[in-house]
Amino acid sequence: MMNKLSMGTINDKTLNEKGSLYAQPLPDYGVVEGKLSQHDYDQLWETIKLASQNPIDIKKQLAGVISTSLDLIPALKERQKTTPFLSQFLSDAIRMYCTEYGTVRLLGDLETKSRIGWDLISMWVNFQRENEFNPLHDHAGVLSFVIWMRVPYESKDQEKLDIAQRSNSKHDVGNFSFSYSDILGGTRSFLYPMGKDKEGMMVMFPSKLKHQVFPFYNCKEERVSISGNLDIPIKSLVSQIGGLQFFSGGVGDNES
Repeated sequence: MMNKLSMGTINDKTLNEKGSLYAQPLPDYGVVEGKLSQHDYDQLWETIKLASQNPIDIKKQLAGVISTSLDLIPALKERQKTTPFLSQFLSDAIRMYCTEYGTVRLLGDLETKSRIGWDLISMWVNFQRENEFNPLHDHAGVLSFVIWMRVPYESKDQEKLDIAQRSNSKHDVGNFSFSYSDILGGTRSFLYPMGKDKEGMMVMFPSKLKHQVFPFYNCKEERVSISGNLDIPIKSLVSQIGGLQFFSGGVGDNES
């Protein structure tokens, strides 16, 4: 057995009198959260209704084990891509992400000081019923987003169900979660408890950040969410991302 030296206990007096210490978090990604205006929220519902009239089911292209996933791009084209959500809200979110976290980690070792262009390469709506789920997965693109449109249950009520009470993961039931590795190689989770207060909320995140949606129970209403993927093409970047590039915009320091 190796010898060890007992050093006693740590207390505030020892720390205060012997030099200085401070905590230094290591650089890493984060996410951008936002709340849509009532106008943007209503306009997205109109887009969903339009897409439902001529549904294009894209379930086979997605990881989700859910009833219905409809492509929203045709409906967005038909509605002339004029909603403030596309023209302003997404641009603001991208600008905030690049300002807070930089573009280097997103785009390899490239960094740009100039205007950043972006393309909406896919956008769809999910209709999730009880017992259905979206397994751990990631997306194509550089940045992705999720918007919760309808959440017909409360996380705290789902936790009380018998199926949840008999599990050591009762806090996961019905919720959305990011999963990532920490600096020690362990798996960390960041959970978004679902409820009425999440309706109209958007979260933007790096497309390769793993995430999942846990099933909910004893609720006959559908949970409705929108997801989308964004590309950030740069001339010196050979993008490996295919798909539609119909909607595009740009963010830069000179924009208001």
